[in-house]
Amino acid sequence: QSLCSRRGCCWSPLSDPNAPWCYFSSDHGYTVDGDLVTTQQGLQAALARLPSPSLFGQDIDNLLLTSQLQTPNRLRFKITDPNNQRYEVPHEHVGSFTDPAASNLNYKVEV
Repeated sequence: QSLCSRRGCCWSPLSDPNAPWCYFSSDHGYTVDGDLVTTQQGLQAALARLPSPSLFGQDIDNLLLTSQLQTPNRLRFKITDPNNQRYEVPHEHVGSFTDPAASNLNYKVEV
């Protein structure tokens, strides 16, 4: 409980053994900054860091959420730093996606 509080988290013991007792409040993390942008592949949203204690330090204040509605059953999303290019580990099964967004989705995206 002490460590949880020092991190600026919420502490709430629950009877459900699978539920976390220590968790971030809703004023941690990021919020959408501006309007969602529809792209050919999906959606983009600018994210702004909420003023809250840093867990690891060197937080990035502005991020970019990019989603690709690749198939009716597959959504790909990336969160990147729009101001600094960073190395991305290549993956043999995840190539670039240039197709238009899928339709008749079996999922719902909310940002």
